[in-house]
Amino acid sequence: RSLAAAGARVVGPDGAGGDATAGTAAGDERWGGLVVDATAAASPADLVGLVGACTPHLRRLARGAHVVVLGLDPDRLAAGSPAAVRVAQRALEGFTRSLGKEVGGGRTVQLVLLAEGGVGAMGSTLRFLLSGRSAFVSGQVVRVGAPVHDLPPGEEARGPRPLAGRRAVVTGAARGIGAAVAQLLGARGAHVVCVDVPAAAGDLAATARAVGGEPLVLDITSDLAPGRLADACERLGGVDVVVHNAGITRDRRLRNMRPDAFAAVLDVNVGAPLRLTEHLLGAGLLGRGGRVVGVSSLAGIAGNDGQTSYAASKAGVIGLVDALAPRAAAAGTTVNAVAPGFIETRMTATVPPLTRQLGRRLASLGQGGLPVDVAEAIAWFAEPATAGVHGQVLRVCGQSLLGA
Repeated sequence: RSLAAAGARVVGPDGAGGDATAGTAAGDERWGGLVVDATAAASPADLVGLVGACTPHLRRLARGAHVVVLGLDPDRLAAGSPAAVRVAQRALEGFTRSLGKEVGGGRTVQLVLLAEGGVGAMGSTLRFLLSGRSAFVSGQVVRVGAPVHDLPPGEEARGPRPLAGRRAVVTGAARGIGAAVAQLLGARGAHVVCVDVPAAAGDLAATARAVGGEPLVLDITSDLAPGRLADACERLGGVDVVVHNAGITRDRRLRNMRPDAFAAVLDVNVGAPLRLTEHLLGAGLLGRGGRVVGVSSLAGIAGNDGQTSYAASKAGVIGLVDALAPRAAAAGTTVNAVAPGFIETRMTATVPPLTRQLGRRLASLGQGGLPVDVAEAIAWFAEPATAGVHGQVLRVCGQSLLGA
């Protein structure tokens, strides 16, 4: 029903529509998406049914199509569930990741694991994963549970502007991924406070004008930053979405690393986001319905030669999600993060061609991503309807082999 409400034509396993509005699929029609329900798998033997459930339909998937497998979260099964159920549901992860490496043609495959209350909250997740908005996300696991807050009536179908009336803060917004995030949140209806350092004031002002938002020139590592950001949010009556995108690198092997350079990377990339988030939560400016989204990296998951400081900081962002998500959820706020892989930006354009090509080929999709791919994932986390997804890190990497 959620997909049909969003404009998709939904057909059943035999090609027949579930109702008169869905219609039927012609025998040679190519499908844009496939949803496989494996929630009933109660033993390893039940997984054999995936062959019959998937194989006939995989041949009908269009290029760039999206596959979603539905399962139960094995870590949040009902008390007393048989061990065989947990085994079967855990096995879906290996199945899904492998299928993602098989389908080719720009197609993606994801696993959505449902906990108690997750069925009613999975609409926004399915719409995202079955659309072009998730084009550079594949082989990933998304857990959906009960929403951390009640949704207003009609929240599941707010159309192209699901962030209308929402107030957002994006750090590092002057250019690159941050600018793409600000632009997309603005296009989806949010009023965006664009934050960046004084040296980027010109580009920051241009971004803010383009998105119909406002610039805030601020060094997020300064002692005054939490108070100044809180003041800006208070003038808006609070804040609904905070995106911690600001980041720096000081790449050097550890034996050549200066302590002050190491410290700077940690402070910008994870220290400041932690201080700002805790201040906003403590001041009551980010409450029920709020969203905090951090920007980690594959380097924080897999590590990278010459990036001990950067990898530590980005792993720290994952730690921030783990540490703050339970506290924030109690207040009706979700905390999540994205972990981009190889993203084509002005910065990566200066990387040697062979290194760039390797970064692309390490992904199952065989290409790099774009800033908008990261922005789309962040915008999905920011939607009010994504209230059942919290405490998670989504890799936006085209199913890179790094850290897999």
